[in-house]
Amino acid sequence: MPETEGAQPPDEIAAASGGDATTAAAPAASDAAAPSDANELRGYHFRQLLRSGKTWALILIPALVVAGIGAATVPLLGGVGFVAVVFVGIVAAFFVADRRAANAFFSLYAGQHQLELGGKAPLPAATPLLRKGDARYAERTLTGQLAPDCSGLLALYTYEQETTDGDGNTQTNYYHYTVGLTSVPECTDLVPELYCQRKFGLRSLQKFEDVFRRSKQRVKLESEALDEKYEIFSGKDQDPNWLRQLFAPSFIVWLTDSAPPKFAFELVDGNLCCYVNGHKEDSADLDTLATATAAVARRLRDEATE
Repeated sequence: MPETEGAQPPDEIAAASGGDATTAAAPAASDAAAPSDANELRGYHFRQLLRSGKTWALILIPALVVAGIGAATVPLLGGVGFVAVVFVGIVAAFFVADRRAANAFFSLYAGQHQLELGGKAPLPAATPLLRKGDARYAERTLTGQLAPDCSGLLALYTYEQETTDGDGNTQTNYYHYTVGLTSVPECTDLVPELYCQRKFGLRSLQKFEDVFRRSKQRVKLESEALDEKYEIFSGKDQDPNWLRQLFAPSFIVWLTDSAPPKFAFELVDGNLCCYVNGHKEDSADLDTLATATAAVARRLRDEATE
């Protein structure tokens, strides 16, 4: 996943966009008129669908069929069936409108930022987050220059985890993240593994948790603000002096004060995965994560090349 100024997106990342990727054309509307999030045009598309004779034909024909079948047995059942089918049809139209609004937003966002828009596709299993679950995939990808000095991709990433209860019933849980992926090959030898995770849980459990991270070591730095927000781990053989230089005061201040809410990152063999919880479908949030991914990559690169 090479990353140089002005370079094309890495082959590994470009492949993650999948075969159903579509390159977004530049939007016809001005930036001021463009939607700022994936829900902004939902009402417009919903109204358009409800004004369409085709939509009502798709709703009313099944509704009349159900009503006729119901009325042949119990007259009241026919009326209830008619109302139920119409209601389901309107709800379905709302979800279609929601999807169309999201497609329009991401197409415009990709065009404005000169990124290639891709659909559902696998991501390279380069870091632990991207290897989690029983199934994993990106629901959308945006590939290209995240910043002038950073090529990579943004993705709405989901992994699925199946659980089974005592009765043998299986349930699938879905975990959603927005990730920024890029490559920093300059630091592969200097820091093979580095994990900066959001802190959760009790401090009293830290030593107990560390027992299960035998191949990792907890990194402690002289910053209470950083320690309150993050848990940092590296490989066992990592040079602690290099890490202290990496986490310079300016980088610590950025992580604690300027990084996106619930921001974290993983670095494995030069592959950098920055992420936040949830699927971000807002231009400001996507911009912020792209900027944050570039900022971490820049800091790693600068320290590795000093």
